[in-house]
Parts: sequence; C-alpha cells; structure tokens
Amino acid sequence: MSAMNLALVHAKYGLLETMRIPIAVISALAFPALALLFFVVPQEVVAADPLFATQAVISLSVFAVMSNSLFSFGLTISEDREKPWDPYLRTLPGSGVSRVLGYVFSIGTMGLVAILPVIVIGRLFTAAEASLSGVLLGLVALAISALPFMLIGVCVGYAMPSKAAIAVVQVVMFSFAFAGGLFLPPIMFAPWLDTLSTFFPSRQARELVIWAVQGGELHPWVWMGILVWIAATAALALFLFRRDEGRRFR
Repeated sequence: MSAMNLALVHAKYGLLETMRIPIAVISALAFPALALLFFVVPQEVVAADPLFATQAVISLSVFAVMSNSLFSFGLTISEDREKPWDPYLRTLPGSGVSRVLGYVFSIGTMGLVAILPVIVIGRLFTAAEASLSGVLLGLVALAISALPFMLIGVCVGYAMPSKAAIAVVQVVMFSFAFAGGLFLPPIMFAPWLDTLSTFFPSRQARELVIWAVQGGELHPWVWMGILVWIAATAALALFLFRRDEGRRFR
C-alpha cells in the first residue's frame, strides 16, 4: 500500500473516531457560528455593509480553522502519545509521513466543515457578498494560512501532556484571535496594538484571505510573516518529534 493510500486510511479512521463523540463535532461547528450570530448580525452598521460584513465572515472563518487546527493537532497528538496504541503503530512498517498526512486530511476536512455554518449565516443574515472565484481563492488562501496553526498544534502535542495541552491551546487560541483582529476589526485597534498585531499569524491569515476574496493591496508583511511562521514552527515541530522519539523509543 502506498503512503498516500495509507494516509487516506489514517484519515478515514481519524474521522470515524471523531464522529463517535458528536459533541466534539458540534462544538467545532457551533462556536464560530454563534460568535457571528450574536456579535456581528445584531450590529446593523457591520451586518448591513457588504465590505464590513464580508470581512467579519472571513475573520470568523479564519477563527474556525485556527481553533480546529490548534485543538485537533494539539490534543489528538498529545492524547495519542499517552495511549499504548501509538507506540504499537510506530512498530508497523508504514512511514511517519502517512500518519502526518492522515492528520492533515482528517483535521482539514473538519476545518472545512467548521466554516460552512459561518458562511451560511453570513449569507442569510448579513450583506456579505463574494464572487465564486473569490470564494475559491479564499479557500486556497485559508488552507495556506492554516499551516502555521497546524504546526503550532503539532508542537504543543509533542511538547506537553494532554491536560497541559488543553490549557496552552486555549491561551494561544484566544490570544491569537483577539490580537489578530478576528473578534474586533484592526481598524478599532490602538496604533501600538495594530503594529503588534501584524506579527501574529492570525492577523496575517485574516489579511491574506481578505485579499484573496475582496482583492486590493497585499502588504509584504502578510506573506513574509506566513512564510516565517511556517519555517519556524516546522523546524520546532521536527525537533520536538525527534526529541519525543528519542525519549520513548531509545
């Protein structure tokens, strides 16, 4: 069996395992959609303006993908390391690449599902609008900008036990959400916070997806920041993976 076929098998059983606990799926779907419903829809100034409404929907779509990536990678890897099944899997001849791709496929699918309620509510109850090509480009930009969050989740999963991982993921998620302008638009930030915000991957993801959907100018710090975050978190994730392997399989 090829590595890709093995990755699809990992993804299939990862999704089945997630579906066995429906509340985990419901929470991933509900929180971003409820945030849009309670914090954006009642704000007539935002909800009735196509520009602001579209940006609000994009911001909460980024939040949905970010929270799904951080929680799924961080907690899944951390919990797997504490189960006897994980060391057994490492004794099998399948490559580690297929397991990582399996995580990416299954968690990526859940991230895609998580933004559907946000898009539906935004379309029904706000003036948000986008062309079909803009939506497709936005999905590509969302997938690219999700990589730093996935890699941060991998780092948390390999660095901490599950109880500590839950707390760290929550702190990271809400810090990134507020500082990145996902709950409040950066136009409302103080100048110092607006400058600081540009260093966060959540702000860079927001600006990249807005550019892909609505067009306009893309500042160099957006794509440069995403590349730096991907390189730095990938290097850290590789180091933590090898450290974990050296400790438990020496």
